[in-house]
Amino acid sequence: MEILENQPPVIRIDDCLSAAFIDSVLIAERDSRNGKYASVSPINSVDCLEADQLMQDIHSGFIDPEGIRQELIHIKSLNFYGVVVDCWWCIVEGLAGSSLAKEDGQPQQVEDSFSFSDSESAGPNLSITVVGASGDLAKKKIFPALFALFYEDWLPENFIVFGYARTKMTDEELRNMISQTLTCRIDKRANCADKMDQFLKRCFYHSGLYDSEDNFLDLDSELKEREGGRPSNRLFYLSIPPNIFVDVVRCASLKASSKNGWTRVIVEKPFGRDSESSSELTRSLKQYLAEDQIFRIDHYLGKELVENLSVLRFSNLVFEPLWSRNYIRNVQLIFSEDFGTEGRGGYFDNYGIIRDIMQNHLVQILALFAMEPPVSLDAEDIRNEKVKVLRSMKPILLEDVVVGQYKGHSKGGKSYPAYIDDSTVPKGSLTPTFAAAALFIGNARWDGVPFLMKAGKALHTKRAEIRVQFRHVPGNLYKRNFGTDLDKATNELVLRVQPDEAIYLKINNKVPGLGMRLDRSDLNLLYRSRYSREIPDAYERLLLDAIEGERRLFIRSDELDAAWALFTPLLKEIENKKIAPELYPYGSRGPVGAHYLAARHNVRWGDLGGDD
Repeated sequence: MEILENQPPVIRIDDCLSAAFIDSVLIAERDSRNGKYASVSPINSVDCLEADQLMQDIHSGFIDPEGIRQELIHIKSLNFYGVVVDCWWCIVEGLAGSSLAKEDGQPQQVEDSFSFSDSESAGPNLSITVVGASGDLAKKKIFPALFALFYEDWLPENFIVFGYARTKMTDEELRNMISQTLTCRIDKRANCADKMDQFLKRCFYHSGLYDSEDNFLDLDSELKEREGGRPSNRLFYLSIPPNIFVDVVRCASLKASSKNGWTRVIVEKPFGRDSESSSELTRSLKQYLAEDQIFRIDHYLGKELVENLSVLRFSNLVFEPLWSRNYIRNVQLIFSEDFGTEGRGGYFDNYGIIRDIMQNHLVQILALFAMEPPVSLDAEDIRNEKVKVLRSMKPILLEDVVVGQYKGHSKGGKSYPAYIDDSTVPKGSLTPTFAAAALFIGNARWDGVPFLMKAGKALHTKRAEIRVQFRHVPGNLYKRNFGTDLDKATNELVLRVQPDEAIYLKINNKVPGLGMRLDRSDLNLLYRSRYSREIPDAYERLLLDAIEGERRLFIRSDELDAAWALFTPLLKEIENKKIAPELYPYGSRGPVGAHYLAARHNVRWGDLGGDD
């Protein structure tokens, strides 16, 4: 035990708590003459009680929690906070069914916010700052993902969340705002409301400019006040437009980074518009951050089925031997949305569907699918193999690309607007809302296999999937039973990323009966039927990985360079030649040109089958 002289009245207790045991509970009596602690003595004869036994004794009535509570009130009035006192306080509070303490029979008001001084658990603090906290992404995805992690006990005990934006707002207003999007969707436990309250008490707000070092210095002061002088790690999530990434990183790095722990920054796409702007962004970020501090997030890499892709391939003997040009005829990466830009055309028009979906989501999935087996599951080993795939890809030819743009359409008495009818879209815009492309990998495993990508808005359905079409069976004994349509005899592996996550394999099967009639059937793993738990949102997985320093599902700078090197020449050619997109009706399957593109490579889009 150590009594600190000439400082605020705090006693440091080094020997009263060992593992799960409480040796004694100490009280301090103030010497009224000099204001220092004059003596220390045990409350009672309870020595070396295991915490569980102490709880049982209070429940059984062997120990009176009220007497302990009154002593703790006395200690609290002296501004004494010790490890053991806090432990006893938690036990007595939780088991006596009261809020904190009762003094003179009156309830004491519970504090409406959290600071790390309230907690004595081991381990460093974690401070998460959501920059752009008033935006849609923060409200709809980031805060709900953080709450889900807290709800499932994935976050460390010592954490707080700060929102930062230009909007003027109080802590309470932030809590009210984000409480509208928090749900206990993972399960329906009865403590949902309590967990929400606990989470919201850890949420705070600081208003400031994105390019003001002074404002970030003020944020740093607030963080330090909440962190209570303990070692702290800090995570910044940049939910802001890319043109202010560098300003925020500069201010946060110089004025609000952790002095005694790590500092990490999550950066949302888009990472530039082409190779040049992406390289400039990377160079600017690295003026203030090391590469291992930058977490470039692509939320599609956090999807359950995408992460399961390598498990399916490398942990099942039946698949890996087939994963090559010898058995796979083509691979299709399909992304479709059943809605248009809906007022976000100003942002979308600056990027288009190729930059928005193909260059990041789909090409990242392609790299994971096609990579060689990594040396280990270490992040760097996996990302090394992905980079090799991207660098092996052949340049994309304009003749292997189809671009489209949705036009107005009436269906069922309802009218759907064209892309250029969006008031935020420039008149006469040629920005594609649909694109299909054939890509090729120039290595021994995949030479000659077309990887077909298709992505679009305002299509007939919402879908994201990977389809693997295998080669025809050579010398198929049953080819007469399929007629002339040999594609129906093709085995196909489908990984449906969304909606209704599933993995299914299309096989040929005999229809029961006396004749010989073949049918195409599915061996189907439908996740909602097989697994009772709801699948976590991709942002939950990626936020947790960033907190834990796991970089496997984040994009390294050389991956980004290789992906842009693949698409930049194509984008410049389309824009320089002012290629007019083929129009397709809102709610249709897309432009006809996409079907001709597939046919040119002897492929039929797998999502067009009537049984799908």
